[in-house]
Amino acid sequence: MKRKALFSGTFDPFTTGHHSIVKRALCFADEIVIAIGVNIKKKTLYSLEERIDTIKKIYSEEKRVKVTSYDMLTVDFAKEIHADFLLRGVRNLTDFEHERTMADINRKLANIETVILISEPEYEHISSSLVRELIHYKKDITNLIPVIK
Repeated sequence: MKRKALFSGTFDPFTTGHHSIVKRALCFADEIVIAIGVNIKKKTLYSLEERIDTIKKIYSEEKRVKVTSYDMLTVDFAKEIHADFLLRGVRNLTDFEHERTMADINRKLANIETVILISEPEYEHISSSLVRELIHYKKDITNLIPVIK
């Protein structure tokens, strides 16, 4: 029985925490769909196309990872693609508490489970909201952004 995970998020090109999440999730999932949310009200540093292209390049060697975008509720998109569970990554306790609450809501509303994995320290990433704030105040961020291979 094949297991498909939906991993949704913003996935700005400088976020790297998803590497360890995807790598470990591939141990128990047959396919992972990385879905980049389309939210025209949310400010991002990169266009949707730039984000999709970057994530596709990162996972070009891994045939079990698909990259797409979506513009509906995550749980509705999960049903549309027949995902067996949602995949979420966390960096700290605050993130975990939020994701656990969301997992409970998704289970009750859509009857879909969530697997929450913690990013490995070497894959810690700078949050997109922090970078947006630094850019707004015209701060140099080049030393904060890791190189994506």
